[in-house]
Amino acid sequence: MNQLNLNEKTVGEIVTDDFRTSAIFKEAGIDFCCGGQQTVKEACVEKGINENDLVERINNLNEEEISPTLNYKDWDVPFLIDYIVNTHHKYVVKTLPGLVFYTQKIASVHGKHHPELTDISNKIATINVELTSHLKQEEEVLFPVVKSEIQNPTEKSKGIIKTEISRMLGEHDFAGRTMDEINQITDGYKVPADGCNTYRVTFKLLGQFEDDLHIHVHLENNILFPQALKLTEK
Repeated sequence: MNQLNLNEKTVGEIVTDDFRTSAIFKEAGIDFCCGGQQTVKEACVEKGINENDLVERINNLNEEEISPTLNYKDWDVPFLIDYIVNTHHKYVVKTLPGLVFYTQKIASVHGKHHPELTDISNKIATINVELTSHLKQEEEVLFPVVKSEIQNPTEKSKGIIKTEISRMLGEHDFAGRTMDEINQITDGYKVPADGCNTYRVTFKLLGQFEDDLHIHVHLENNILFPQALKLTEK
């Protein structure tokens, strides 16, 4: 990845080309999934970050060998779909009920001194409802139609793919924006001095959930969905 190409690409495209850059963007607080359509310059201006320093860090990755396991963009679409379902969808299904329980618990115990916990609990409860429905729609409608379109292209399939992806992008934006709000409310999931062990566990889980969501949405928004939309152009 040379500097010229870096300047010409969006954040999402850069992470798609080299997933190792996701750690650099994460550390800088730059959204590479839902906000992945920004250029590096635009993202740096928004965050008040020195663009040259960030670009230098990314370009320095050229000196290291890329692990072939991170080349998601080279995976076949059906394999990528199965990976997303078996890795990220299953993680969401397994993790969200616990997050709902724990956020409600710490809100009930610590809410008097930390009223923001009630807001966090409500946001997680909403994400639970919305994201559960979202995953179901992807697994039962969008993903099967994409696989079918590869084997047996039809105009009906093309229409469904376009409609569903448009909807999924909006729902991704909602989930990503809501988790970003929780991150800001908690100042990066910092536990206050009076926080109990459950408080600490909950905030750790919230941080892990947000990290997984960023990768999950990146794989769909920046890799899977563009490839699926290309199928509709044939």
